[in-house]
Amino acid sequence: MTSYFPGFGGHFESEAIAGALPQGRNSPQRPAFGLYAEQLSGTAFTAPRHENRRSWLYRLRPSAEHPPYERYKGAKLFAPGTSDAPLPPNRLRWDPLDLPSADADFVDGLVTMMANRDPADLEGIAVHIYRANADMDRRAFFNADGELLIIPERGRLDLLTELGRIDLKPGEIALIPRGVRFRVLLPDGEARGYVAENHGALFRLPELGPIGSNGLANPRDFLTPHAWFEDVESEFELIQKSLGSLWTTMLDHSPLDVVAWHGNLAPWKYDLARFNTIGTVSYDHPDPSIFTVLTSPSDVPGRANADFVIFPPRWMVAEDTFRPPWFHRNVMSEAMGLIHGEYDAKEGGGFAPGGLSLHNIMAGHGPDVESWRKASEAELKPHKIDGTMAFMVETCWPYRPTEYALKHAQPDYDDAWGGFPKAQLPKA
Repeated sequence: MTSYFPGFGGHFESEAIAGALPQGRNSPQRPAFGLYAEQLSGTAFTAPRHENRRSWLYRLRPSAEHPPYERYKGAKLFAPGTSDAPLPPNRLRWDPLDLPSADADFVDGLVTMMANRDPADLEGIAVHIYRANADMDRRAFFNADGELLIIPERGRLDLLTELGRIDLKPGEIALIPRGVRFRVLLPDGEARGYVAENHGALFRLPELGPIGSNGLANPRDFLTPHAWFEDVESEFELIQKSLGSLWTTMLDHSPLDVVAWHGNLAPWKYDLARFNTIGTVSYDHPDPSIFTVLTSPSDVPGRANADFVIFPPRWMVAEDTFRPPWFHRNVMSEAMGLIHGEYDAKEGGGFAPGGLSLHNIMAGHGPDVESWRKASEAELKPHKIDGTMAFMVETCWPYRPTEYALKHAQPDYDDAWGGFPKAQLPKA
């Protein structure tokens, strides 16, 4: 793989066979070896140059060559739609989902937990959990509704995409752009993790502002794959998600047949351990925005359609400061997951790796009583939070859980905020 983040300056090119990539013309009259030129656009043609994302693909067959799609009957819990009933403004939390009892690959093992907005609005985000115990054999998938941010929690993934292969393990994340076809193999036989499906503006690095030129995620640490392709002549199923529904068609060949490509729209992976955490060295707990890895802006400046935020190992050195996240209510909705370890605001159990929580707009939340007591009584000296990696998919739109998610939420999550002693005011 090559160090380069598509869309943030520069241009990438790769070929699996020498001479397959045209020079000087994107769509020559006769591409090398009889390949077909195809442009994959992730933004509007006339998007500003600094935001324009597209790549040219040179493939064995046009992607347009396929029979009509029909409704896909598998993946019963993936993209089923959210509940239309009035949603109580309750905080919600889920235990890790069990692996499927029968064979299920990456697509069939996906469970949609929550979503907001209609994908046709080109806004909003959905959060899914994948649980897989079988390879995607002779089948591929792509999402016409948005880009997919894959966050492994258990087990490695081998992502075979149109533009190359990505090996992915827990502690790393990968992004599959909208429309890119891929299939997933399981080197460890089973896997579980999270998927954030972004329907809005493409994920990008946040502006650094007063931080300056260094800090948070650095472009050099995002890795794109080298060109790779499958020349397979046999029956192949192609599944796509479109307007919130799943559809399938059959091909007589693998759709992963791109021999060469160039551009600034490509899959990538990123090691979360490379995030350069910024924090206070005097007093007070910084806003969680300081932990933003990726952002998808909305039409309102400063208000994100979606932020991907992490809470990684870091030093805590602030004086006279309550160090875990304070109690708060805010106008963003927070879906939080845990990759490994414990989250420092929920040390009393109930939030395990593979689990999920939801705090919608203006829902009061913060540390549980044991975390509050421990932090309030701690001797404040430099302390390293280690052995943990939590994340948050934050959005300006309220999340609506699916019927499945509502039925499987922990019944006693509100108890996490029980037992706080009343403040004792001085007597008059």
